[in-house]
Amino acid sequence: MKKQHFIVVMALLCSTLSFAQFILDGEFKPRTEYRNGFGSIIPDEADPGFAIATRLRLNASYQFDSFKFYMSLQDVMVWGENRQIKPEDSNNSFSVFQAWADIKLGEGFSTKLGRQQLAYDDQRILGGLDWAMQARNHDAGLLKYKKGGFMMDAAFAFNQDFSGTTGNPSGFQSVGTAYNTAGFFSYKTMQMLYLKQKWETFSVSALLMNNGFQNFTGDPAVADGLSNLLTVGTHLNYKKGSFGAAFNGYLQSGERQNSLDVSGAYLLGLDFSYKVSKGVTLGLGAEIISGNDASTADQTEAFFPLYGTNHKFNGFMDYFYVGNHANSVGLTDIHASAKFALGKTSSLLVKVLNFSGEQELASGEKSLGTEVDVVFAKKFKGYGLAIGYSQMFASEGMYELKGVTEADAAGSQNWAWVQLTMKPKFLNTAPKD
Repeated sequence: MKKQHFIVVMALLCSTLSFAQFILDGEFKPRTEYRNGFGSIIPDEADPGFAIATRLRLNASYQFDSFKFYMSLQDVMVWGENRQIKPEDSNNSFSVFQAWADIKLGEGFSTKLGRQQLAYDDQRILGGLDWAMQARNHDAGLLKYKKGGFMMDAAFAFNQDFSGTTGNPSGFQSVGTAYNTAGFFSYKTMQMLYLKQKWETFSVSALLMNNGFQNFTGDPAVADGLSNLLTVGTHLNYKKGSFGAAFNGYLQSGERQNSLDVSGAYLLGLDFSYKVSKGVTLGLGAEIISGNDASTADQTEAFFPLYGTNHKFNGFMDYFYVGNHANSVGLTDIHASAKFALGKTSSLLVKVLNFSGEQELASGEKSLGTEVDVVFAKKFKGYGLAIGYSQMFASEGMYELKGVTEADAAGSQNWAWVQLTMKPKFLNTAPKD
């Protein structure tokens, strides 16, 4: 759909302001990054990466007595990607990021239909991935129930490709339902049940999710059923006074894409936090993610956290489970952090993480290295600024894991970034208190 069509839609929405609550807001988020070992070990002969990208969003929310409609339009622009006077984006990044309707069904029930974010608890398995410029969404139907401290969400999805055939403007495939989109655990079907009970200082949730991945055989490829991967687990959270604790426990079984058997895959995480004073909060935790022992080619014990906000975990340099490390040696992550409040509007986070494989590498090595992350954040009137720096101190195992010898690697592996975030409120017809 062309951009000018959305302008017409916005005008039509604005014409209904007298009948319902209407909110129009946006987001402008440019980020500059210097990458000298981000995501993997950079070789000595390679030049560091440096670029600026901007995420732009326009969000419209329309709320009536019986339903709520939400739409978010998004474009991700890398500075300089388009030549001068070019009429369209080079990376075709303009998209409808969210478009859903939430319909009240009565007695605590509602249904949310359309393109939406699925984010729960600490976003370990299902998250919005807001750090990534494109973020993460799902095309799904959601049945919701909430009463007091209890909530239930049940999600269902059936994904299909656009056929692109002449004379088929709907885009529906007229023959078969083969789903050709692959990679990054793109699923054809999804069934999810999420339950949560919350008390004053403690909450417990349970997640059951099945993802069906399209299999293909033959040449040319012919759809050959689904591989179903089941993920089940729980998240516990306790907070009282200055002390907090959180636990994650998840299991995976079934099949990954291309009928790879999964057995005994698990993720365990435990984190503690303690507010020492008004301006200092300390954290300590560990996470163990099972890996593959490589004993068989058609079976794995490696766990993958699927659709979570993985940048939030295992170090900000994204060496693990961010488009990588999907069927590898797993991970043991022991970490400590300190967050300092520098006045009312500023903070400084310092985090140290030590990594090792849950399984041994081919050499028998397990130690992978240590990462240090530092993030300074400051809020101004109407916008926020964040500055980050990370350093990876790689062990011998990390060079082996990433396929770069220590002799060929750059002497320093680091990453730095600066991000500005503005979220302007253009229009809000909600009644003022």
